[in-house]
Amino acid sequence: MSNVQNGLQIVLMFFLLVTLHEWGHFFFAKRAGILVREFAIGFGPKLFSYKRNETTYTLRLLPIGGYVRMAGEDPEIVQVTVGQTIGIRLKNEKISHLYLDQLDQRANSIQGEVESIDLERDLHVRMNVDGESARFAVEPDALMIARGKETQIAPWDRQFNSKSVGKRAVSIFAGPFMNFLLAFVLFLIVMVLNGMPTNVKLGQVEEGSPAHAAELKQGDIVLEVNHTPIGTDQTKLSEMIKASEGQPMTWIIERNKEQMQKVITPKDIDGSIRVGILLSYDKRNVNFGEAITGAWDNMIFVTKNLLLGIKQLVFGQFSMDDLGGPVRIVEVSGEFASAGIAPMITWTALLSVNLGLFNLLPIPGLDGSRLVFLGLEAVRGRPIDPNRESLVHFIGFAMLMLLMIAVTYNDIMRLIQG
Repeated sequence: MSNVQNGLQIVLMFFLLVTLHEWGHFFFAKRAGILVREFAIGFGPKLFSYKRNETTYTLRLLPIGGYVRMAGEDPEIVQVTVGQTIGIRLKNEKISHLYLDQLDQRANSIQGEVESIDLERDLHVRMNVDGESARFAVEPDALMIARGKETQIAPWDRQFNSKSVGKRAVSIFAGPFMNFLLAFVLFLIVMVLNGMPTNVKLGQVEEGSPAHAAELKQGDIVLEVNHTPIGTDQTKLSEMIKASEGQPMTWIIERNKEQMQKVITPKDIDGSIRVGILLSYDKRNVNFGEAITGAWDNMIFVTKNLLLGIKQLVFGQFSMDDLGGPVRIVEVSGEFASAGIAPMITWTALLSVNLGLFNLLPIPGLDGSRLVFLGLEAVRGRPIDPNRESLVHFIGFAMLMLLMIAVTYNDIMRLIQG
């Protein structure tokens, strides 16, 4: 497969993983009635954007994640203060636009000095217009225009923090959940493509090896070794070979539906005890129930191994070489893309589980940390100071970015040094 095709597969894989994760946040936030200001893929400078309904969809330069910006999660940027001169435009006797600058260019607006304003609960603006006080109601989706940028106001009932702890928790958890759901579907597809293993089969036999001397051939099915059934357990067969250096082993194989006996003596080949074979599986098609069960078992297996890796990470049983950043992920993804569609789908499923599980860790800046704050709020009966929570998430995100830079530097140096 060409490098262009591999590259397209990798881009599609990252886009799928990140987009589905953020779509989980987006969908359940919208269901809860939260105003979603931006749906972003990537971080950093904006490459492309378009607005549909209330949300701006953006593609950003750095393909290392994404985010959904909900109203009220962070302090609103645009503020209007008492005494400030603004312009307003009415629609059906309610304010539809508030102009905060360039008032000399707002010929069709009503201009005056703000006496009182509430854009969250009461939705009104009282202004001194030509020496007279006037009160105007504000549309719940009114736009504020400043520095050439439009910002939709967010009444309290459209803000993230106005919703119950349960609805906010679902909006946060939905991102990682979508990654687990994607992984399950991908494992299901792999089960259908690959089928169900029925026996260990020889994928390749090395010339001059003990297996070649015993006249084993590619495609032979291994039924028994030393009177022990092998079934689909490649690990068992490999361990038996390693434990039998210099000792003849009796193999029962099947070739063209005919069983035959072979005697093979493992020996040291390039520092390891081998017989000179590569193993694969004899397979059959799976039914729906088997596909579901197999996909679930793969999910559990991958999750357990990732949790073991996280445990080793927490207790310091790792080095920088054990961590991989975007460079390493792209490198390995290229290898899987070259191996074929089934290996690439499997790799995508592994990354999806990894992304979902990593985001659930209680690390500031990640979804898991936000769920911890929501849990504390449920226990305390009142929320943590939003400014303090935002500071914690900001510091955590900055530390994650520093770790990302360090890991990426290590990946690049590893490639340079070979």
